[in-house]
Parts: sequence; C-alpha cells; structure tokens
Amino acid sequence: MAVAAATAVDRAVADAAGAPVRPATPSAADADRRAARLEMLLGDPYAPDNPHGLTALFDADARRRPPEPTKLVLEQFGLSAECVPVANGGRLTRADLLARVLRPVFRRDVALGIAMGTDPLLAAAPVWAAGSTLRRAHTAVLLLGGDRIGLVPHGRTAGTAPGGITARPAADGGLLLDGRAEAAPGAGRARLYVVQVRTGPARSPHSHTAVLLDGDRLATPAVPKTGRAAHCGPLHTPRAEIELHGHAVPYDAVLAGVGEGVPLALRAQQVGHALVPALLVAAADTALRSAVRAAADGGTSPARWHRRLAGVFADALACDSFAGVALRALSLLPAQAQVPAAAVHYLVPALLRENLEELACVLGARRHDRAGAHYGTLGRLMRALPLAAAGLAGTGAADGRAVIAPHLRPLAEHCWFAEPEPPSALFRGGADLPDLHFASLAAAGRGDFLAASLSGSAARLAGVRGVGGHMAVLAELSQDLVTELHALRARCRALPIPGTGPLPVASVCALVDRYALLLAAAAVLGVWEGQDGADPFLAAPAWPVLALSRIARRLGAPVPPLPDGVVELVHRELVRRCHERLSCDLDATELAP
Repeated sequence: MAVAAATAVDRAVADAAGAPVRPATPSAADADRRAARLEMLLGDPYAPDNPHGLTALFDADARRRPPEPTKLVLEQFGLSAECVPVANGGRLTRADLLARVLRPVFRRDVALGIAMGTDPLLAAAPVWAAGSTLRRAHTAVLLLGGDRIGLVPHGRTAGTAPGGITARPAADGGLLLDGRAEAAPGAGRARLYVVQVRTGPARSPHSHTAVLLDGDRLATPAVPKTGRAAHCGPLHTPRAEIELHGHAVPYDAVLAGVGEGVPLALRAQQVGHALVPALLVAAADTALRSAVRAAADGGTSPARWHRRLAGVFADALACDSFAGVALRALSLLPAQAQVPAAAVHYLVPALLRENLEELACVLGARRHDRAGAHYGTLGRLMRALPLAAAGLAGTGAADGRAVIAPHLRPLAEHCWFAEPEPPSALFRGGADLPDLHFASLAAAGRGDFLAASLSGSAARLAGVRGVGGHMAVLAELSQDLVTELHALRARCRALPIPGTGPLPVASVCALVDRYALLLAAAAVLGVWEGQDGADPFLAAPAWPVLALSRIARRLGAPVPPLPDGVVELVHRELVRRCHERLSCDLDATELAP
C-alpha cells in the first residue's frame, strides 16, 4: 500500500510542480467568508444536541479521544488547505487571515485547532521557507490529501539517547542519519518529517541541519507511544519516537544547507510565535462569556464583578492588538518581525493565564464544572494553555525570552528613539497587505517599529494632556510608558555586548518582561489610532485607557486614576457583544446562533 500511495503522490507532485503558479489575489473577504462558513458549520457551541458543541467536545476530551464528527467536518471543509500557500494549490496568503479562519475552531476546542490547524502549518513552515520547488509541491500534495507532516525539533532526545539524531556525510553527497529522537506531538505515522539533525559542534549556531525524511521509507516507522502517560493532558496528542540506523537521505532533502537548521528554525517559527497566541485569544473569548453569564446569574449584586470583567476584556483587546500587529508584520515587515513575534509568544499566553485566574474568581464554584457547556471551558483552557503556548518545540516562554534577550542591547543602542514609525497599515485589520513569503522572514532582523510607534503615539497625544477626560488620561499614560522605555534603554545599554559572555539571567528576564509589555502598549495605541470610526467603541479612548492602565500597573509605572465612565463603557460593550453573539476581539465577528 505504501508503494502505491507513493506512486500516486509522485504523479501528483509532478503535476503540481509543472503547473503554472497561480497569482495570489487579495483574499481578506474570502477569508472572512470561509471563517463565517466554518462558524456556521460548527453551530451553536452551547446547544446540547450539537455534535460539534462544547458538550460533545468535553465528552470526547473526557474519554481521551479525538472528536471524530468534528474532525470529519473540518476535513470536508478543507482545513488543511488553509496551511498550504496559494502558490502551491492551497488557500494561505497571509498569517493574519489564517488566524481569522481558524478562530471558530479554537473557540470550541484548542486541542483540535492545534492538531488540525496550526501543527500542520508549523511543521511544514521550514519547507515553505527553504524547500525546492519539487519539495514544496510534494509537501503541498501530502497536506492537501489529508496526510500528516511531522516535526522533530533539535533538542528532542528520546529515552537515554544523549544527542538525538546525528548525521555524517555519505559517499553519494547525501547524509547518513543515526540516533533516536522524539517527534513533536501528533507526528506519529506522518508521511513526511522535518528533522533537525546534529551536523556540527554543540553550542554553535550551525550545529544542526534540517532534513526531510520520507515517512513511508523509514525502516522503523515512528509509532506513537501508548498508554495514558503518552497523552498531553487535554491536547490528546500522543508523541512518537524516530529511530534511525545508517538511514540515507539525498542531498536535495537538506533544507537551507548543512549547518543552517537553527537559523531556518528561527525564521520559520516566527509564524507560530504570532499565530498561536492570536488563536488562544479566541479560546479565552469562550471563557470570558462563561464569566459574564456567571456574573449575571450570580445573585443580587453582579455589579461587583464589573471592574474585573471589564479589565479582562480590555486585556483581551490588548492581546489581540499585539498578536494582530505581529501577524501583519510577517507580511509587511518580514525582516523585522522576529522580535515582536517572540514577544507575543512570550507575553500573550502569560496575560491570558492571569485573566483566566481572574475569571475563576467570577465563576466561583462553577469553575469546577468540567462537563457543562457554559462553565466547563475555563478549567479545560487552563489545562490546555501551557501546552498550546509551548508549541511544537515545547519550549514556551523560555523560547520567547531566548529570542529577545540578545537583541535588547543592540535595539537600545541603535533603534529606540532613532527610527521612523512603521506604515499605518500595520495597525489596521482591514488593510491590504502583501502576501506572506516564508523565505523573506529574517532570523536576526534589525529595527524596532513598535518602539518607534510608541514614541510617535505619545507625541501626537501630548497636545491633549491636562484638558481632562479620557483623552487626557490616555495622553498621560502614553507619556509615562515612553518614560519607561527611556529607563529600559539605559538598563539595556549596560548589558554585556552579545557574544562577549553570558547574559545575567535574572536581570535579563526582568528586562524582557518590561520590554514585551511596552511593545504591547505600543500595539494598543497604534490599533486605536488606526480606527476609522466604523466601530464607535473601538474608536473611543475608553478601552485603550483601561488596557494601558493595566499594562502600566504591571510595569510598576505611575497609573493615573481612571476617569469616570471608563469601566462602565468597557463592561457595557462586553455585555452587548455577549448578548448579540459577537466575538470579544477587535473583529467583533458574528458567531453561530
């Protein structure tokens, strides 16, 4: 069967590689239509008889089984095509548009969204970034046909194997692979693997090489581990191991060249760094609705929860602003997207985790309901969030910090308060942007467009300081945040020059924390300034005032008293969206009835 399948794939690849490339067309409206269609196909998440609703999904999770009816709907919808670039026969044009399409799935089931949405894209991203025409065509055919692509990141060793998979030159110019390594979750019995193999000395930026392995030709197939311990909590995705002994791969299976595995991974992972947090915002949307319902049903004094709920809603809008800017930067400023994407990867899940803890207070005893459609989401998401945020490489916040830390001193010395502001399209969700080209993403890009944007926003707001009202407080907050950026610059300039010695871990982690919060604040101000007035709530200053006051409090910066009406306006909008079935993000998307 494997030989027959390989023959069919080879024919399809030859056809795809020889076909004329279809030019990408503006597809924002198409993406919105696909997202709306998927929302309707999945139906009312709270309907007890809906096979794709929360009750059915909770039941499948309790049985530690994938929700087969919903998987079938997603397959029939062609969700895998969303992960394949248009040039290779799929629907992927931009990462921010992909997030819109995947959000209906994440509102209902993070595990399913990861397994069928983001994991296939992130596993294939190195191929889209550095694969030959034939390799990209082959990968596209597999994904479009419903097959799996597996990822084996560097650093994943299996059992007691000390070095994972190593490679040595073969006589024919290819490589011979030996060793054992653990694949990323969900990669068992994949048709194709992207494997990071060691080809150089440890602690070198060129220690690894990315190679493609044909899953059908493995002497020992990568079989998922069995047993309860093999599952990743609510993400019900078993892990698999790959074991190789003198396995030969041709030179054309090497991606980006020998020794370029780590730089390639740094380029490719930027998409996941920005995309997954944006989708976790959609998952938190469902938990926020549960808390609004609980507050309304909680007795005679629901007003005591208004401030807490309004604050969580403002944080959700801030997270969506930050993630959305990073996603659009992948298309608009691909050479500068690495650091903001890593900051989103680090900060947004942390803020969402804080918010879920706040919502747990609102839910009270209801948070222990693990099966009910209305209140079971919170506990389920709290269990899933750390694993989902860690991504395929399983590194989570540490990965985000590690990407950002070496850039702090160079950015402080050369970029902050010295660069022009980015294009305004970066902050507008409906802007017409270039397509995402994975090959254009840089592993060590220069520049800091969000720091420049923060300075510019504060300068424009300076004229309304002291006049009173919401705008005056917004101007004061923005200036205080710029003052924080000046202080951060002084501290980052005192760090060791990158490459001259180890960075002080504790102090660098604290600086990364502050830096990520300031970038999030810049995104909030930029998104607010970019509003065209079509949504009166988003165009008003109440939500950025509340969002920035919470960011400033986390920084320990001065926080002026909130003006009258801010909390009430934000809470009223949250309740309106819940009653009218609109999403609690910047898009205010209509949800399934």
